[in-house]
Amino acid sequence: MPHTTQIFQVSTLYGAATLAAALDAGLYGPRGGARRVLLVSNNAAIPETALRVDEMYGYGPIAARFDSVVSWNEAISPYHPSTWGPRGHDTELWQRAFRLRWDIDERDMIELAVESIQANPARALAAIFSEAAVDVYADGLMSYGPTREKLPLTIARRVRRLLHLDLIPGLTPLLLSEYGVEPGIVPDEAFRGVLDEISREAADDPQLAPVLEEAPTAVLLGQYLAAINILSAREEEDLHVRMLAGAVRAGHRSIVFKPHPTAPAGYSAALSKAAADAGVRLTVLDAPLLAETLYEHCRPELVVGCFSTAMVTASAYYDVPVARVGTALVMRRLRPYPNSNRVPLAVIDHVVPDLEREDTPALVGRAPDTLSPLIRAIGFCMQPKTYPSLRAETTSWLESHLAIAPDYYFPDLRLAELALPGSTPRTRAKIQAARAKRVVGRAVRRTTKRK
Repeated sequence: MPHTTQIFQVSTLYGAATLAAALDAGLYGPRGGARRVLLVSNNAAIPETALRVDEMYGYGPIAARFDSVVSWNEAISPYHPSTWGPRGHDTELWQRAFRLRWDIDERDMIELAVESIQANPARALAAIFSEAAVDVYADGLMSYGPTREKLPLTIARRVRRLLHLDLIPGLTPLLLSEYGVEPGIVPDEAFRGVLDEISREAADDPQLAPVLEEAPTAVLLGQYLAAINILSAREEEDLHVRMLAGAVRAGHRSIVFKPHPTAPAGYSAALSKAAADAGVRLTVLDAPLLAETLYEHCRPELVVGCFSTAMVTASAYYDVPVARVGTALVMRRLRPYPNSNRVPLAVIDHVVPDLEREDTPALVGRAPDTLSPLIRAIGFCMQPKTYPSLRAETTSWLESHLAIAPDYYFPDLRLAELALPGSTPRTRAKIQAARAKRVVGRAVRRTTKRK
């Protein structure tokens, strides 16, 4: 008799925690109703040197919720998870190979839960298990933005739902909405319960003890934006120093810095010098811990970041006031305009106080009425072909709000490219000239080929 096997693909502990919360909330039925396989993928540029999910505190309790754990990296070795995908006519062979490797009966029905369906390994899995129903889960602010790439209909029609954390209550995800995919919320209480499990697991970490002794009242979050070519390494160092300076101005004398797991040691050194010059205590927590574990044990009074999802979880799940630094700089540097970090940046920029303007740090709370129209307008400008129904709404919003919106939300060039209100005549003329040049070039090439 055929059974159901559910394959849950994860690449981060935060994502695994989101799935664990979904299981605990009964979103995948009762335990025992299907076989549950946790498929772990390490998508780092050099997986062999990067921190693995199973090396982080809290992984054990999460993995215990599944009937088996398998490695995607091992299954496709020597290929890289972010770049490998099956050739179209090989998908059936790969499915047979993976069923054999993971001990899945050939008659079993497959259900997939994947992250980032637009990219590998999620896209590869959806292609290989071509008859499987697909759930997409989003563990951060990117769920509020548009779908990055058009999905093949063979995949899009199988996506059942988008599971996400309700980080900004009242804001509906744009992701996958063009395919009629309904968003579903992973309950806050279930996710907080998983975070508590992870925190208990990490309580005896020797690297956490010195942090607790210093009793920090502010947490700075690093993101390592240089790794994705948004800022230079020096600019990112300066961004961290600006966070420190803002926390010092706000009256904090004991501060902890939580660097990105892949950040170079030099970042911490530059920040340490700035702290010494300012006469404040700085502790660097370079440990395999979620930022949420730090919030649980340190109980800070302030969390500062650029646009990290961990800023919002600090507010939503730990009642810690938050403040931002550097969102304008980073948004101006994003290339191309459809960069998927744009919406998370806009959300933080719009709802989180600016520490450098000496705004009072605050809890994020429910989305203001101004947020959803802004995000929908940005979403259209990012992916106009995907969301043509938003053009009229975006045009109306720009006509009413562009004069008071920050200039980095809607650059002049992008407005001109999309023939939207607000672009300058000079930019429009450049766009038209460039288009005319391309038309003439194509005509010349066609004529040359005929000869």
